[in-house]
Amino acid sequence: QLRAGRALDAGRLTAGAGLTSGLLLAATGLACAMLPGLTGVLPAAALIGTGTGLITPLGFATLASATPQERLGQTMGAAELGRELGDAGGPLLVAAVATAATLTYGFGALAVVLGCLAVGVVAGVRRGTGGAKPTG
Repeated sequence: QLRAGRALDAGRLTAGAGLTSGLLLAATGLACAMLPGLTGVLPAAALIGTGTGLITPLGFATLASATPQERLGQTMGAAELGRELGDAGGPLLVAAVATAATLTYGFGALAVVLGCLAVGVVAGVRRGTGGAKPTG
């Protein structure tokens, strides 16, 4: 997370590229989790952790830079609530799909959701709405 934040601050990484990469890494990690045994578990843990390490600092930094100072507390509170909902919603999605099919399909469903979010970030960047600009 520190490296991602430093890269963003130094201009070596854009928020859009970092968020997209993080989402795709996490989605790939979930796809690896579908593989049996250590062949799937070890790369899954590394990729999901790396993806999360990109998404978290870049997402919060982007929000902070795009928010007027007088609304920063409200924005960060809402962002944290959204993160908590994601922390609860991801396992619920996996469990619901796993109950109906198998755990493998549950991981696959979450990988698809993350992949779709990555596409949304790319689309937002291309439209000019995915990259935050400092407000002050």
